Amino acid sequence: TVLQSSNSLKASYEDWLLTYGLSVSPFHMRWQTALFNRQFYNWGRWKPRFLYLWFSVGMLFGIVAMFGSVILLGKTLMQTLTHMLTEAPKAQNDRMLQVVVSVLSSEGFVFVSLDFLVCFVSLSCPHQQVPGVNLPVSQLTYFFSAILISGVIHEVGHGVAAIREQVRFNGFGIFIFIVYPGAFVDLFTTHLQLISPVQQLRIFCAGVWHNFVLGVASFMVLFLLPAILFPFYYTGVGALVTEVAEDSPANGPRGLFVGDLVTNLQDCPVYGVEDWNSCLGDISDKSQVGYCLSAATLQQLSFPTRVYRRLDGTVECCSNNSLTDICFSYSSNLDSHLYACLPARKVIEASKICRTNMDCQKDSVPSFCVTPSLENQTRLIRVKHPPHIDMLFVGHPMHLQYTVSLSSFVPRQNFLSIDLPVVIETFCKYLISLSGALAVINAVPCFALDGQWILNSFLEATLSSLIVEKQHRELVGFLILLAGSALLAANVALGLWMVTAR
Repeated sequence: TVLQSSNSLKASYEDWLLTYGLSVSPFHMRWQTALFNRQFYNWGRWKPRFLYLWFSVGMLFGIVAMFGSVILLGKTLMQTLTHMLTEAPKAQNDRMLQVVVSVLSSEGFVFVSLDFLVCFVSLSCPHQQVPGVNLPVSQLTYFFSAILISGVIHEVGHGVAAIREQVRFNGFGIFIFIVYPGAFVDLFTTHLQLISPVQQLRIFCAGVWHNFVLGVASFMVLFLLPAILFPFYYTGVGALVTEVAEDSPANGPRGLFVGDLVTNLQDCPVYGVEDWNSCLGDISDKSQVGYCLSAATLQQLSFPTRVYRRLDGTVECCSNNSLTDICFSYSSNLDSHLYACLPARKVIEASKICRTNMDCQKDSVPSFCVTPSLENQTRLIRVKHPPHIDMLFVGHPMHLQYTVSLSSFVPRQNFLSIDLPVVIETFCKYLISLSGALAVINAVPCFALDGQWILNSFLEATLSSLIVEKQHRELVGFLILLAGSALLAANVALGLWMVTAR
């Protein structure tokens, strides 16, 4: 009785899944529906002449992308090997790729966007990251939304192109593989096999083409964002603080707050986020700047201290308990290694920036260029955010960069959100990166990718008169696919090694 009840419950559960188009298996859940079939048919029959030109251009792009992806992957592989042999992998060279898989099922030809995220070197956007490795939780929404939208747009291209070429459309669906979302369209296999190779190319290249168009559209929105948001936000006046991490050195009563407008880092003007990053990069690469201080002021502010060397060879002359004083070094005509413990804010606020004593020789007042004596890579940075008192930051410039979030857009009205432009910017960057990577990788002539079907149709369309035997054409295609698969597998393996090696 218990067994019969269990079987009945299982049958009811399976019927319920089938009714709603659901399929559940380990690590994979899929939903397929015919609800959108009418909409797909409307799109596929809209302006047939325009769609013919649209997908013909997409066909040419897909063929070029197939050859270009091989060149790009070959270059990527060589650069990865060079990095492995010459130096340790650098974090700023992280690249993100998506792999899209097309499979043949018993129901028909099903295009499936299966989004695997792999790290590579010298490909796609440099700032993308891998979930579970270095992707912040705050970025997960952008990341998975961009994956899903890129996959849906990819499959819409296949579906609309298929209907345009009179191929029966069975349905559209969405799935989740482990944690990655994707999409697919189900086409009737027999119809695909009956149409010409050129018609097949328009269908097979449509996904890659639509991902490219999505990436270009996202780039245009990102490029024109200042003009689009101009009625509500203005730019070019500074970098607006949108978030300060709790553990940030910039967090505190004399630090930065949400809504502050940063206008200068040292003597480097800041008109936007790019300037902020560029100034911090320059400050990190160059030696610490000094500050002009008259001999009289130097004598007045300094007091006797004990000088000792740190482990890295730099000199400290202030008490470790001091929160306001910093050890400064300077040189005189008689001695080139003098040190004084001085109150940092008094030295900096009324001083001019200098590199040597010569920069401070004005009028007849003797002055010295006093430079903070700090540990290697540590900098004293003066951050101006009027009308507030300047923030004095002591630490590695990258700590300031990573723990303070900023925007180049300043609201014209107080009720406008300071986060909206950042959300649009970030989402556009993810779309550009992930949709572009989807287009590049999917065009690779590799088994199970769209590139496999693109290559087969391309060979049928171009070599049928040169290589009469179909078996010989298939052998040529098989050898090319084997080489393309090996090239992609080598990139994936070395890319994963580069991530885990860190």
